[in-house]
Amino acid sequence: MQRIFHIYKSLSFRLLFWFGIILLASIAAWVFFDIRVQRQKVLENTIAGVERLGNTIRLGTHYAMMLNSRDDISRITEKVATQKGIKRIRIYNKEGRVKHSNVREEVEKTTNIMAVACHVCHKQSPPLEEVDLWQRVRISTSDNGERRLGLISTIPNEPGCTSTSCHTDSSEKKILGLLDVVVSMDELDSEILAYERRIIGIGLALFLGSGTVIGFFLVRYINHPIRNMIAGTRHIGNGEYDYEIEIDRDDEMGQLAEAINQMREEIAGKQLEIKQNWHEYQQLFEEAPCYITVQGRDLKIIRYNREFAERFSPERGDFCYKAYKGRSERCEICPVLKTFEDGEPHYSEEAATNKDGTQTYWMVKTSPIRNSKGEVIAAIEMSLDLTNLRTLEREVQRSEEKYRIIFNTIPNPLFVLSCEHLTILDCNQSVTAVYGFDKEDLVGTSFLSLMEGADRQGYPSMLKDKGSIDRMKQIRKDGTAIFVNIRIANSEYSGRKVFLVTTSDITARLLAEQQLIQASKMATLGEMATGMAHELNQPLSVIKTACGFLNRKVIRDEPIERDILRTMSQEIDSHVDRASKIINHMREFGRKSEVSKEKTQINQVLIKSLDFFQQQLKLREIEVVLDLDSNLPLIWADANRLEQVFINLLINARDAIERKWEEGRPEQETKRILLKTSMEEGMVSASITDNGTGIPGAILDKLFEPFFTTKKAGKGTGLGLSISYGIVSDYDGTINVKTEEGKGSSFIVRFPTGSESSEDDEDAARG
Repeated sequence: MQRIFHIYKSLSFRLLFWFGIILLASIAAWVFFDIRVQRQKVLENTIAGVERLGNTIRLGTHYAMMLNSRDDISRITEKVATQKGIKRIRIYNKEGRVKHSNVREEVEKTTNIMAVACHVCHKQSPPLEEVDLWQRVRISTSDNGERRLGLISTIPNEPGCTSTSCHTDSSEKKILGLLDVVVSMDELDSEILAYERRIIGIGLALFLGSGTVIGFFLVRYINHPIRNMIAGTRHIGNGEYDYEIEIDRDDEMGQLAEAINQMREEIAGKQLEIKQNWHEYQQLFEEAPCYITVQGRDLKIIRYNREFAERFSPERGDFCYKAYKGRSERCEICPVLKTFEDGEPHYSEEAATNKDGTQTYWMVKTSPIRNSKGEVIAAIEMSLDLTNLRTLEREVQRSEEKYRIIFNTIPNPLFVLSCEHLTILDCNQSVTAVYGFDKEDLVGTSFLSLMEGADRQGYPSMLKDKGSIDRMKQIRKDGTAIFVNIRIANSEYSGRKVFLVTTSDITARLLAEQQLIQASKMATLGEMATGMAHELNQPLSVIKTACGFLNRKVIRDEPIERDILRTMSQEIDSHVDRASKIINHMREFGRKSEVSKEKTQINQVLIKSLDFFQQQLKLREIEVVLDLDSNLPLIWADANRLEQVFINLLINARDAIERKWEEGRPEQETKRILLKTSMEEGMVSASITDNGTGIPGAILDKLFEPFFTTKKAGKGTGLGLSISYGIVSDYDGTINVKTEEGKGSSFIVRFPTGSESSEDDEDAARG
């Protein structure tokens, strides 16, 4: 019974049932209309045959009627009536009397004019002369149940009829009588019944065959796939995600099965993701580094995480205020109750005293837990321990106070500058001692206001891009200039990125260095005094000789030739210029240099330095070889200070050569100094190479130390190379030495080109 009910409820049965109803109705309609059409067609054929029979009888009796041969007419009708299926042949006259019949008993009997056979024409007055074929047909049933078809045909009045003796008075009548033919319909009914049975049988066979095919199709292509898909979906519903529906078809069923398989895979993936998320959320809940509880409306703890359990050791059913604070009644301000009241999250900060007397602080946030109807059924409370944070805040406050004291007591000025506009946000107390400004005067102003107006343009990029700036010139409150070294570091101040700028006043040290450099210059000038005297003695001797010649000529009152006088005056003038040039060069070299930079051609400085020693080196038979690159770019330096570097190196080269020849003149070797300039790796390079004694490897690392010298006592201060090293470093250059003991040394000085500095750096360097 259950199986029958299951079949009744199945989609295949319903499809088959309703399709069968529709098919049965369609076949029944087709059978009905086909039988009806066939009946009508057979009836029409029968009527047409009866009409032809009537016409044949009428035509066959026409001649006998024209001759009024009654016997011949009777024989013809009787003879024709002997054919199978013909029941009656009657000929009526115009009064309705049967004049001829195959049944002799009917002859001369009069028929009611309104009888069935005659009613067609005589139902109205005057009677109809022409009637449609179907109106002349009648179907009746005999006493034995036999159906019969009768057809009335008119016998028209013809011209030949009025000439006979029987129709002399009927020339104006068109109808003389009627021919009534009655045939049996048994054969017709049998044929129609057989056809009906055949067509109904065909319809039933078509219905059963179509139903069988459709049922097989539904079971094979719909029922079975649907069962497989139902079984697959049930497996999916039971969590069996490895079950695959196998329907190897490309139609909608196959696409549906593929969609279900795809849905299975997606559900399996989502289910796995849900499980992973559940485990993840469960793990997050349990291992969250804060206290989490779920509380009911009565403030009882329903659930809690591991952190809460380890910290408070609660029991099931504890009230939150007892678990948290050991209280016997709820807190005056409870964020959980507020959440239950308005359904919104709430915050609070709580504190409790521990058994050991210490304080515990935590921040609380509550959120509602709602059911499917949106009703608040519980509240989740998350608490974050702030004890360490509060302790750290107190320590930070103490630390800030300590660093504020350190900040204000640092002996060097310290500025806090904004990264955007270099605005002074803060400064320490040492600023007042160095610059003369009070803190209130500087805070809010630009750090560039401490520079000279002409020097401010280039400094912003230097301060932002470089970690340090040496020998920057600044202005104190009283207008005096100071030189400082600046160190810059990135930091944070009140939550924003800033520059920490420390300045060191090096004005006194620079003055000492300048004095030391000046002393070195004076020592150099003193050492070169003999050479300078010789340099000056030569033009003075020429001038003395020329003056003596002129004086003698004047005393003797002798005329002087114009050409001789012109030559003498030119010689005196050129030698005065030469002496003046030597004196100006000495005075320029001996003046105190400023700490500044300008674009300088290193070849010119090197040649100018050589001018001091040109004559002296000739007297000592030292050959000077020049190998200068005429296409060198300019460098940023001070020509006067740079000249001192080259003079120191030339003096050292001269002394090394002299020392070597004093120890024993080498054979087949001449005294020689090579001056060379070139571009090396993007740097302007100048080298001074000698073939003197060379430098022992043991003292190479001491060469540039102050007061270190390898010369004999009284012949050197030990400051030349040290001062040269400092000057070269001031211009971002390097000085290196290559030496081989007994063969000579080469000092190489390198400087960056002026093009490597930005325009801002160029402007800044002019300070």
